[in-house]
Amino acid sequence: MVAMVMRVQDGTHGCRGHLPDGRELVAFKEVVMAFGERHLFGPLSCEVRGPERIVIRGANGSGKTTLLRLITGAMKPASGDIRRLTDRVAVLDQHVGLLDKAASILDNLRRLNPELTANEAHAALARFAFRNRAALQIAGTLSGGERLRAGLACVFARPQPPFVLLLDEPTNHLDLASIEELENALTGFDGALIVVSHDQAFLQAIGIEREIVL
Repeated sequence: MVAMVMRVQDGTHGCRGHLPDGRELVAFKEVVMAFGERHLFGPLSCEVRGPERIVIRGANGSGKTTLLRLITGAMKPASGDIRRLTDRVAVLDQHVGLLDKAASILDNLRRLNPELTANEAHAALARFAFRNRAALQIAGTLSGGERLRAGLACVFARPQPPFVLLLDEPTNHLDLASIEELENALTGFDGALIVVSHDQAFLQAIGIEREIVL
């Protein structure tokens, strides 16, 4: 098993602990989500403050993934108000859709982080165990665990790492060793974590503190 090493740093001060406990990140007020006559959820009112660890629960089709898309701003609610007080939000779905399957890991990282030099890009991948030729692997050839590791490398290579990380069923298609790698990586993340998952052992391992039920 290759251990993932995550060193999350503040883009300005280069240190951990950059997100104050009480900082408001996202606030939902009486939010309703519906598609025509199909009501998904709501009215929903809640806040995300500081480095909280939250799970979104609900039956299949209740709108869990839709709620993540509302948080990112990719969708708008049918009614209600959403305040986003940071644009430092990253999302990884179970397929790690931010990766171009036809491109190498290195090319993906540089496409998503064009401000990085070649040396900085290689260093960012090395922190997630993609060293030398491993960085040249084509994303479409990666295992589930490798793909997720590559996605995390791309997200945390940003000069300003995310304050909010959204994960949509991240342990689907992963073997036990890869799940353990993910758990170890998320233990080192000091921002807010919002997860859609039915994997109770995983949720316990990453220290989920509260839930939003749809």
